[in-house]
Amino acid sequence: MSTEVRCVVPAGDICGEGAVWHPDHSALYWTDINRFLVHKFAPETQATQTWIFDEPVTSVNLTTDPEILLLVLASKVGLWSPHTHPKIQAIYRLAAAPEMRFNDARVDPRGSLWVGTMRDNVGPNGENLDVPFSDAVLYRIGPGGAVSEWKKDIGISNTVAWSPDSKTFYFADTTANRICSYAYDERTGGISDEKPFFEGHERGLPDGSVMDAQGYLWNARYGGSCIIRVAPDGRVDRVVPVPALNPTTCAFGGEGLRTLFITSARSADQLSGSIFALDPEVGGFPDNRFRLQ
Repeated sequence: MSTEVRCVVPAGDICGEGAVWHPDHSALYWTDINRFLVHKFAPETQATQTWIFDEPVTSVNLTTDPEILLLVLASKVGLWSPHTHPKIQAIYRLAAAPEMRFNDARVDPRGSLWVGTMRDNVGPNGENLDVPFSDAVLYRIGPGGAVSEWKKDIGISNTVAWSPDSKTFYFADTTANRICSYAYDERTGGISDEKPFFEGHERGLPDGSVMDAQGYLWNARYGGSCIIRVAPDGRVDRVVPVPALNPTTCAFGGEGLRTLFITSARSADQLSGSIFALDPEVGGFPDNRFRLQ
C-alpha cells in the first residue's frame, strides 16, 4: 500500500474541510471554512474554481440531482448550484446560531443528512475565536425536512461515516479524542448501541474521516501530521504522514475512486492549507446522495 502523499492543489486554505468527490463532474469539491469559500478541482484539467459566500461553509454533499449540491453553512443547510450562485435554498436553519455553528456532515444510505454542531469559533471576518467547546448536538435532517436530535453534550462534532454494509455508523468528538461506533438501522435510519471504537491516540485529535471499500476508516488527525487507517476492530492498520500539521478530512475520488484526497488547515508548514492526494491501492465507494423531494 502506497504511503506517498503529494500536494495537488496549493490552495492556501485557512481551514480546508467538507470534501466530496462529484462523479458526474469528475471533480473534488471542498470548503475553506474561515474564508467562506467552496472550491472545485478537476484533476483532468488541473483547474480550480472558487465561489465565495456570506458565511462559513463547512461541508459539501451530493444530491439526487447532479447539478444541485447540498451545502452545510454555519447557520443553515441549503441547496446550491454553481450555475445559480449565490442563490441558496435553505432547508433548515440552526436555531442555536450564532453561538453554535454546523460542522462536519455526510448523507446516510437512506438519503438523509447527518450533521453535527460546535461552538462558533469563526468571527465575522473569518478570524479564529477562542471559545469553550461544549453543548454540541448531532442532528439528522430528512429529505422532507424533518429534523431529529441523536446525541448531545458533544465538544466538537466530527467524522460522519457508515460501514460498506450500512450496519455501522461512526461519529467523533474531537475534544474527547474519541470515535464511537453505533448500530445503524437502515430500515428506520436510527442509531443505537454507542461503543468506543478508536480513542486516546497520541497523534493529534480525530477530525473528518472517510470509509474505504474494505470497511476501514481513514481518519484525519488534526495536530498530528497524519491520517490513520483504522481496521473494523479498532486496530491501527496504517499511519500515513502528511506534510502539514493539521489534516482535516479526506474523500475518495478520481478514476475508480482510488485516490484519497486530503484537506488541511493552515499552520507553519509550507504546504499547509493544501489539498493532498494518496493512492492507497484500496478504493472507496460512492458517496450517498441527499434525496430531493
